Amino acid sequence: MVRFNENFTFSFRAISALVLVLLLLPVGLFSQEALKSAEEDYYGFLSLQGLANRPALNYRTLSDGQWRLEGEAAEGSHVWAGNNLGTTFTLWQDASPAENWFARGLLQGIDLKVYGPEWYNSYNTAAPYGQNDGALWQGKGYNTSLTAGIRFESYGFELTLKPQLSFSQNLSFDLMPSNTDSPYGYFWGYGKNVGVDAPQRFGDKPFFVYDWGDSEVRWTWHSFTVGFGTQAIWLGPASMNPILHSNNAPSYPKVDIGLRRQPVVLPWLGWYLGDVEARIWTGRLTESDYFDNDDSNNHNMIHGLALAYAPSFVPGLTLFANRVCLVKWDWANMKYIWPLAENTHVGEQGAGEDQKMSFGFDWVFPQVGFEVYGEVGVDDFFQGGFLKGFARYPFDSMMIIAGLKKVFNFGTSLKGEFVLEYANFELPRNRQRAKYAFNFHHQVVQGYTNRGQAVGSPLGVGGNSQTLVFNLYYPKGMTGLTISRNNPDDTYMYWKVGNENQWYKANFIISVDSLFYITRSFSVFGGLGFDWIINPYYDTNKDITDIYNFTFNLGAKYSL
Repeated sequence: MVRFNENFTFSFRAISALVLVLLLLPVGLFSQEALKSAEEDYYGFLSLQGLANRPALNYRTLSDGQWRLEGEAAEGSHVWAGNNLGTTFTLWQDASPAENWFARGLLQGIDLKVYGPEWYNSYNTAAPYGQNDGALWQGKGYNTSLTAGIRFESYGFELTLKPQLSFSQNLSFDLMPSNTDSPYGYFWGYGKNVGVDAPQRFGDKPFFVYDWGDSEVRWTWHSFTVGFGTQAIWLGPASMNPILHSNNAPSYPKVDIGLRRQPVVLPWLGWYLGDVEARIWTGRLTESDYFDNDDSNNHNMIHGLALAYAPSFVPGLTLFANRVCLVKWDWANMKYIWPLAENTHVGEQGAGEDQKMSFGFDWVFPQVGFEVYGEVGVDDFFQGGFLKGFARYPFDSMMIIAGLKKVFNFGTSLKGEFVLEYANFELPRNRQRAKYAFNFHHQVVQGYTNRGQAVGSPLGVGGNSQTLVFNLYYPKGMTGLTISRNNPDDTYMYWKVGNENQWYKANFIISVDSLFYITRSFSVFGGLGFDWIINPYYDTNKDITDIYNFTFNLGAKYSL
């Protein structure tokens, strides 16, 4: 982790002048929102009702999240119509824009978007708790993060700066014996320093982390786009535990190229076939300070491919397929960016290849405010080839996500949203008693992680979860109730004690969260929760001591 101890000073007069100028500028009717922000969740809630478009089919980032209100919402009629959900300011517009075929695909002017600032704080009384929070490690004790950013767009060029500064008090708690050179490392794997880089605790001291977060440089023409930066990726429709990629881990540098959501129309005939989306990328993952003492393997290469199709003949349906490949950091391994047969099972002295794939669907019915989705993931594809391996045993290394959402109307200014999600990353039946988990690998020894946190779902070490959420939206904010349970690492218990499920570790969580707009641009949010940790150290005796962890969070955000 990068330590950060510099001091910053800000000119209040300069900031006030900037705010005044921005308030006098023309504004756009669209907004780009950060992953899992309150604004993005609200736009997703509107999309269930047909009141907002979905800018992405499957591959979501801050830059790809350009939401637009539709129908009556575009006219100013929706629950949060009186609140500032973020504004794009037009600094300059070409009075005589070019009309040639190339220029029509570019923004002929200068747009500006300001993000935040947003300040988040949490406190865990007994154990670490938290996910999908970027570089922030929410350990025991006090945790905080500050994010703010700015984005310029002009003539196809996009510059986004949105870093994250975080602090973790990182108080001590009992650890299991480490499987790595560090006493704080993960507690099991294929062998010593082989399996996954997922520290139980990040050292024994408080620490700061500076992360570039959702920052990047990009060029876009129509839907074609290419960029370099560190923006987090969210793949698939899952609300809490996407199989292959989320914003759970610190950001990593990457280069990507592809097509944003794009309508497909047959030439001459004018037949609309639906929308497509495609993105391919490569990036650099980094080991944490709490894994092994070998500096030669501190970095790995990650390749990704994301494809999606929304057919015109089945309204609301999206089909998608995603693939990632981990290899050892070597420029010669760039050839594995495209899925080829030669990728599979390269030798110990080779690239150290580790492939993962997911495919699924998302189906929205805006007429009734309902959505259903599912995603299936596999590791290393299937031995013998995809079709033969699938026919022989389709459950090999299979991960499953399933969920649904439903909108409830209680009037024009009070609406509810019900979310139910099931996730299963457990050991498959054919690998009982094996030292295997979805995030593990025996050649890419850090597993599917970056700087010690899971790139996808934290359940990838072999757990399952069931989560129920009910959100109530009203003009000045929202209140949500979450009830969840999970087994964080059943795979370990399968290997250790077989099917004696009475010894499993489990978390039972109840939390209440609220957000309130004090003014149309200034909001505060907070929540409290109870995490009942059952058998926290995977004991196989009758004298088990549970942990009762209380969680608190509080924050504030200002939007221009």
